[in-house]
Amino acid sequence: MAATASSSTSLPLGKVLASTDKKTRDRAIKNLSEFLSENSENEISEPEMNKLWKGVFYCFWMSDKPLVQQALASELAELVLTITSSIASIAFLRGFWHTLVREWSGIDQLRLDKYYMLVRRFVNASFRLLARAKWDAGLCRDYNAILANPGGPLCPTDVKAPLGLSYHLADIYLDELNKVLESTPQGTPAPILLILDSLFSFSAQTTSKVAFKRLQTTVWEPLLRSLSSGDAEDEEEEEERPRKRTRLEKDDELSGLYRSSCLLEPSKGRSDKQALGKGVRRKLFEIASSPGTRDSNRKKLYTLWKEEASESDDE
Repeated sequence: MAATASSSTSLPLGKVLASTDKKTRDRAIKNLSEFLSENSENEISEPEMNKLWKGVFYCFWMSDKPLVQQALASELAELVLTITSSIASIAFLRGFWHTLVREWSGIDQLRLDKYYMLVRRFVNASFRLLARAKWDAGLCRDYNAILANPGGPLCPTDVKAPLGLSYHLADIYLDELNKVLESTPQGTPAPILLILDSLFSFSAQTTSKVAFKRLQTTVWEPLLRSLSSGDAEDEEEEEERPRKRTRLEKDDELSGLYRSSCLLEPSKGRSDKQALGKGVRRKLFEIASSPGTRDSNRKKLYTLWKEEASESDDE
């Protein structure tokens, strides 16, 4: 891959990004940002992307102070949106996830929290990328493929995919999606079934009981609880409440999500809470009924569907 003739910067070398000198690393990240913004239409080959991301991974590894780590995590995640081409952004995200999956087992306990933070920043930036593209169906599918295909953190058949990453994604996914939708309430509605497709697939096929339970308790149950609580009058009253809420209230309500989402087709406008709830429950039933779903997971999915359907019927 070569930069355009008019480019004032070149792709930083991995060894420069991973330098022990902070000033050198800072300069390399600045150059990388400039290169990506100037060369968004130029494809970076997979080998070059792997080299680049290995350098970025160790650049972050070398950051050793909390404020420096936080600033660098945000700066790296913003690179996703610095790239003006959505296709190039997806390629950059693929490099991020493949590198993280490949290097995860080597992260020591002292550094784990900062990489959890980096993942959260990138998940948020990914949703902002999809929102910028008006939740384009093809782009959403491309992003799901990164997560769910071999090399991704939610690939149930990839023995190298670390379960710790799937746990963390389950913990933060709805929260970060809700943040993005709260910040763009008048934007194109998010197709919730498409956005969560990789999580649905993982729930159907994971061999880990712990991973399934994590998704159940941090994604499906909170989501369905939020979508089944209250009615139209409650939503109107909530509009008048102060913006700031406690973490527990926010997790229960997911107000940005249910006010700014649809099931599959953004062109038809947002769906109301009741329609969203029914659509998610129907999707769980469809997955449970699918021949490709693991038998042990099928029973749990049916149980989850029945419990949530019963609770919804009782309201």
